[in-house]
Amino acid sequence: MHLTEADMRRIGSPVTVAKAPAVADSADLRDPAVVATVSEMLRTISAGGMDAVLRYARDLDGFTGSDLLVGPAELARAGDELPADLRSALDAGADRTRRFAGMQRARLQDFESEVLPGVVCGQRLVPVQNVGAYLPAGRFPLLAGAFMTVGVAGVAGVPNVVAATPPSRDGRPHPAVLYAAHISGADAVYAVGGVQALAAMAFGLLDGTPSDMIVGAGNAYVAEAKRQLYGQVGIDVLAGPSEVAVIADDTADAATVAADLLAQAEHGPTSPASLVTTSGRLAEEVPREIEKQLAGLATAPIAGAAWRDHGTVYLAPDRETVARVMDVLAPEHLEVIAEDLDWWLGRLRNYGSLFLGPHSTVAYADKGMSGTNHVLPTTRGARYTGGLSVAGFLKQLTYQRATREATLAQAGPTVTVSDFEQLVGHRDSARIRLDALRD
Repeated sequence: MHLTEADMRRIGSPVTVAKAPAVADSADLRDPAVVATVSEMLRTISAGGMDAVLRYARDLDGFTGSDLLVGPAELARAGDELPADLRSALDAGADRTRRFAGMQRARLQDFESEVLPGVVCGQRLVPVQNVGAYLPAGRFPLLAGAFMTVGVAGVAGVPNVVAATPPSRDGRPHPAVLYAAHISGADAVYAVGGVQALAAMAFGLLDGTPSDMIVGAGNAYVAEAKRQLYGQVGIDVLAGPSEVAVIADDTADAATVAADLLAQAEHGPTSPASLVTTSGRLAEEVPREIEKQLAGLATAPIAGAAWRDHGTVYLAPDRETVARVMDVLAPEHLEVIAEDLDWWLGRLRNYGSLFLGPHSTVAYADKGMSGTNHVLPTTRGARYTGGLSVAGFLKQLTYQRATREATLAQAGPTVTVSDFEQLVGHRDSARIRLDALRD
């Protein structure tokens, strides 16, 4: 997430690079070894079915049982192992995420209207029938993932939502991930991770029903599996490493900006973080503050590597130039800590999710506390798409019906166009209805 020379020309105004990344962005983020491994695993599971899934689960997940299904009783008591304050926080996140998704769903409407006399067209919003949600639980289990995938699918009206999460304790899933899945409304949860989990959901090996859609974050292997399975199933987004950009002017506090950049950098050593500012003071102070905070940060080996290799600071002459920089970078998460927030809200257009003002931060949404979805496009994908929402689980279906009296208005032009295209079957399909008018 850095500016190339071509980007600079496109922006058209001088932008000073106050900190450049140590590692240049790759044009192709796909590791050939990962691609080959995932391809082989999908072929093996397609041919070998559940036996192959279980072999991979034992070899890669450390699974020791015989049944991947987490029983209803275990799922229901998962929260008993958790501290009361954590349970309360998870309950709040699940509720707020459902609430915001419900607001979105209420504004998505079926409709029917007359396009021309005798021709009525309409739209129906129909939920996907089967969704598979992947809930990662590696070094840092991302507990709110279930809210954004399982919970939002439920609000959309998806009748069957299964979840898969890798074993992490004694061959069983993390209890906090299980509790998050439970309160989000998962119909079933399976103790399996990685490529084998996505393949098992896509091929219908877990509950006997192939998923129509696979959603959820994961590592490079999970992302590649989603890429290769796309078409056989729908997906949410093809996401790369988590990324954040902060817009700040001279009113911003350097320590706050630094903390927000590091909060996303700790997702992984390849997670980019970028500051774009009109303040020369911040361009100097924020990098120093980041080094200061890294000295006391438990995740410094990860966040420090991400900042060193992929972090950037850009100094721009005015806010319009800053906005043009963001048009190009199209970051996953974009914070604005600057004056005139309404101007920024109206002007900015390429981002996954926007966080306005010093009292809003990406961390709130990451944990489900604001209610918006954190499954978002990365690597400039926000130029052409938004993130996962309740609409992502709904199919926008159209229909039409016509009266006999409307035949001439439709069939006549259809014959004309079809004759020009030399598609005689199309022409005759319309002409037979014209002929029927004369009978």
